[in-house]
This record gives sequence, structure tokens and C-alpha cells, in this order.
Amino acid sequence: MSAFQKRTRTAARSGAALLCAMAVAGCGSARHTHSVESREPSRLVAEERPAPVPRAEVAPEPARPSEKAFGARYATPAQCELAARRLQATSRDEAWAALKSCVERMHFTLLNALLSDAWAEELRVRPDAAQVLAQVVAKRGGSVPGELKLLHERKVPIFALSAAIAQPDIYKGRYLLLRAQVADVRSEGDKPTVWLVEQELGSVESDQPVGYATRRDSVKVHSGAVNGDVGMLGRANLGGQLSTSESELSGATVRRFDNVSGESGREALGRLAKVDPFFAPGRDFVVLARFDGLRTTSGGSEDDEDAPQLPVLTIVNYYEPHPLIVY
Repeated sequence: MSAFQKRTRTAARSGAALLCAMAVAGCGSARHTHSVESREPSRLVAEERPAPVPRAEVAPEPARPSEKAFGARYATPAQCELAARRLQATSRDEAWAALKSCVERMHFTLLNALLSDAWAEELRVRPDAAQVLAQVVAKRGGSVPGELKLLHERKVPIFALSAAIAQPDIYKGRYLLLRAQVADVRSEGDKPTVWLVEQELGSVESDQPVGYATRRDSVKVHSGAVNGDVGMLGRANLGGQLSTSESELSGATVRRFDNVSGESGREALGRLAKVDPFFAPGRDFVVLARFDGLRTTSGGSEDDEDAPQLPVLTIVNYYEPHPLIVY
């Protein structure tokens, strides 16, 4: 092969290489451009999609003051009653429910606060107001005559058994409050009847020892002898012994008064809606009842005006009195 032929072949080979390189570069550029165009729509869609809106957190509903646990939130009955009174500005129903929780969940004895002007309207219109008052009276010890005096000063229509017996026509259908014991339970049809014996509360005085008591016991013995002339008997010896004992007890006492109940002499028949095993004989209860009138006993005649009669009551509720009296 001649030198000219060699140079021609080399030049052709170099031009082919140059074309191939250019082709490769062009193909690579085309592939890159296609790749960019294929990704562009997805990027635009991602930008146009709205960002997710965070969901607002819903606050839990606060506990309603009408729950029975309202009274357990406060340390003293005074705090509880004040908190219940403040609720009247928003809801009188919830305020009354809160006050009932105070009475039920605490040793609530604030009768004067309950009889204040703040609750006067509630005591007048609420159908369960008499039960709330009876429960407070029981927690104050169940001294019914004194408590009825406070109620009557505020014109609360709850009365004594003695008043109903004296004027049955006036007090028929009205509330009565009495301290009574169950003497007997009998069934008349579907509803049981209890024999109630009204109780009066009194006090008994006694001396209670305080601290330690001291006691001292002692015995004294005296003895002796006498010698001498005793007259016609001549000389004689006389002797003897004398003993004495002493006992001493000392201590400190304090005077105390215990509450005791006794029968007032008045009795009544009480009607219950159903048999109640907790309304048992031998225990005192503060009883709230409606007065249904007088009924002639089995030993008398309806036509006899002097025949013995017993008051008949429909028992609304009863409460066990606290052993300590609040004055």
C-alpha cells in the first residue's frame, strides 16, 4: 500500500470517529432533554396540590356541675354551697343540682345558708325542696321542733304532727316532719303500713371521769393493858385492842350531756310505697310525710266523735339523724 493510500484511510477513519462522537453527544443530549420533559408534569402537579390542613383539636366537654360528684370537689360545706350559689348566674337548674350534691355528699348542716334569700325561690318552687331540708335537719341531729321554728320564720310550709292532729282539715295534704320510731309493720293490700311512735329529743346529765383516779386505804390498830385494884375482886389485869380503817378515793370529772329520745305520746300510721327493710323498728328516723287526715281506730265508731283516731301519713322519705345536735 502506498503512502497516499495510508493517509487517505487514516483520514477516513478519523472522520468516522468524529461523526460517531458527535452522534453520541447528540443522542445523549436528546435523551437528557426527554428525561427533563417527562419529569416536569409530575413536578407541576405536586406544586399545584394544596397542602393538607391540620385538623383542629376538639376540647373535651367540661364536667357538668349537676353531677353527683360536685360535692366531692370541696373541702367544706361552706365552700360547696358558695360554689353552687355562683352557678345561679348561668343556670338555676344546675345550681340546684349542685346544692343537692353538696347536701348528699357532705355533712351539710348549714340550714341558715339554705334558708337565705339566695335559695328562697328554689325552696318555693322545687318539688324536692322539702326532701333536701329534711335531710339537712337529720344531719343536724334531728331536733325537729327547733328546726321547724327556723323553717317557719322563712315561711317554709313544713309542719309538726301535733299541729296536724289539732287541726286536720287545715293541714291535710301538707308536709309533716317528725322524729319517730317504727313500732310495727303490717301489710294492707299491696302497700305496707308502719306504726310510727313520735319521739322527743332530750338530754341526760352525767359526770365523766377525766384522767387518773387515786385511792388510799389505811388500817389503824390501838392496843393496851391496865393493871390495878378493882375492888372486891382484888387486883386484876385489863387489856384490849381497837382497830380502825380509812379509805379515800379522789379523781377529776367533767359534766356531760347525752342526747336521749323519749316518746311524745303521739302515734301515726305511715304508708310506704313498698316494703323497706332499712326502715326497721327500734331506731329513730327523721320522717318526711304528707298528712292524709285522721282515721278512726278499730275500737271506735265513725259516728262517735269521741272515738280514738290516728293520723294517717304517706311517707315521702326518711333519714337517720346524726348523733350530735347542731344548735
